[in-house]
Amino acid sequence: MREDRSEMSEDDDSASPSDLGGDATETSSNISRTSPVPGGGGEYVSPYPDQVLENVLENVLMFLTSRRDRNAASLVCKSWYRVEALTRLDLFIGNCYSVSPRRVTERFLRVLSVTLKGKPRFADFNLMPPNWGAHFTPWVAAMAYSYPALEKLHLKRMSVTDEDLGILAHSLSSFKELVLVCCDGFGTSGLAIIASKCRQLRVLDLIDDEVRDDEVDWISCFPEEGTSLESLIFDCVDCPINFEALERLVARSPSLKKLSLNRYVSIGQLYSLMIQAPQLTHLGTGSFSSSEIVAQGDQEPDYVSAFAASRSLVCLSGFREIIADYLPLIYPVCANLTSLNFSYANIDAEQLRSVIRHCHKLQIFWVLDSVCDEGLQVVAATCKDLRELRVFPIHAREDSEGPVSEVGLLAISEGCRKLQSLLYFCQRMTNAAVIAMSKNCPDLVVFRLCIMGRHRPDHITDEPMDEGFGAIVKNCKKLTRLAISGLLTDKAFSYIGQYGKLVRTLSVAFAGDSDMGLKHVLEGCPRLQKLEIRDSPFGDTALHSGLHHYYNMRFLWMSACSLTRQGCKELAQQMPLLVVEVINGDGREEERDEFVDILYMYRSLEGPRADLPNFVKIQ
Repeated sequence: MREDRSEMSEDDDSASPSDLGGDATETSSNISRTSPVPGGGGEYVSPYPDQVLENVLENVLMFLTSRRDRNAASLVCKSWYRVEALTRLDLFIGNCYSVSPRRVTERFLRVLSVTLKGKPRFADFNLMPPNWGAHFTPWVAAMAYSYPALEKLHLKRMSVTDEDLGILAHSLSSFKELVLVCCDGFGTSGLAIIASKCRQLRVLDLIDDEVRDDEVDWISCFPEEGTSLESLIFDCVDCPINFEALERLVARSPSLKKLSLNRYVSIGQLYSLMIQAPQLTHLGTGSFSSSEIVAQGDQEPDYVSAFAASRSLVCLSGFREIIADYLPLIYPVCANLTSLNFSYANIDAEQLRSVIRHCHKLQIFWVLDSVCDEGLQVVAATCKDLRELRVFPIHAREDSEGPVSEVGLLAISEGCRKLQSLLYFCQRMTNAAVIAMSKNCPDLVVFRLCIMGRHRPDHITDEPMDEGFGAIVKNCKKLTRLAISGLLTDKAFSYIGQYGKLVRTLSVAFAGDSDMGLKHVLEGCPRLQKLEIRDSPFGDTALHSGLHHYYNMRFLWMSACSLTRQGCKELAQQMPLLVVEVINGDGREEERDEFVDILYMYRSLEGPRADLPNFVKIQ
């Protein structure tokens, strides 16, 4: 945890325990600057010296955009601290409980953009009980009052109500951009308020949200005159929409560049929208199947010509209920694509081959493992400029062999040498393939290998996967995010502690021998900010080995490990500036024994939160 001069908005690695509490340290820079009166023995005091300095600083700091640089500037002295706050236009708050809305709005007065995160990432995997918290209500109340000029709001894993959206829409006359990622609690009624009241809205992006169907025609609520819309993403809204209203909206939005449709939009309707908006650069296709019955003698629309006319398209996604026979329709745009998302498209290797062979500029590619190793080999042979690859499981089962393996990974490492980010789900892997990846792709920044099935070894040698992950942290010098799984001993964790000096986020699943493994990581990774552990043997001794580092971390999550309530309580007593939450069940179950289901620990300037559900205990 850091004091309020640097905690407010940063996803920063550089905090240290010396930053905790208190006002800015007095330095020569904020002592009154005086000079002797020429020819005399007295002193001449320059009028308004601080104001002059702060005016100069304000002009300088306006050009400082990096959050980390701004944090560093705010720590110089009191004057820099004040001026940095006055010139801060963009806020990033990585944990909504790390600081209160009051403290934020009292310090930063001219904010135009806020990014706010709530629940930890493991909430995405149903590992956190519902109604845990992360309510947006206190934040929106403070922002509506203190930031009337707010233009942009990005929320992630927050609980947002229709009333919250109503306050936003009615209070912020200049509001232009709303991005909600993995949020819940609101419905189409709230979207209708945003659409009707935010007349300058440019961006409405709904990504992986749970949106309630209130049977409200929210698409019809956008202004009837021309709009300023540049991006409209609603592929997660799982309810029918008024297509005629959407068609009119697209037609009167000449600045629209990004459009992502839900599964209720058919390919015929997609054609109509593309004819209206050939300027699109990013397109989510909706279902990519037909819901219309073509009468005998009628011709289907010329879909190919619609894609051919979309010369600006560089990003293609969607394909929610794809009919593979329609895949050739996208051939005309493939040559220009830099991003292609097939993570909902159940296609095989041959169907993928027909598309990928045209995609030589591709830099980002998401796909299901239904393409098998053969499909990944095609990607490796074609996409030489690939920077990010994600391979998702079509069936996340532990009891099958799985369609992708070390064969696909090895092909990617040999063919895509510019790769920087990898997420790879599989059931079989070898150390040799992972070692090859570390040597062939040394620029990797993100490496997430998820071997489904508990404690699975190298399936050829039957050895632990220690050497493979050890090679990744040793050879990939830029690595900041790592996810490990499979059969791993303390040796793998010792490699991470020895070589993972830049690792900021570490995710561990079904891995480890003893408490010594976690001790290696906590003592050896000085930049570690986020540590997520599930179903691993680490206990109280491992937990207490990180006392020297926890104040520098954003959070620690441990679920289904070997922690006890007493161990968590002792940790909380030794680190009073951390919030230690213990979660057992969902409040409907009696506490069974001394062991803890979930530990969620984070730094906060405010202490324990006020909105605790009954299944969360503060130690």
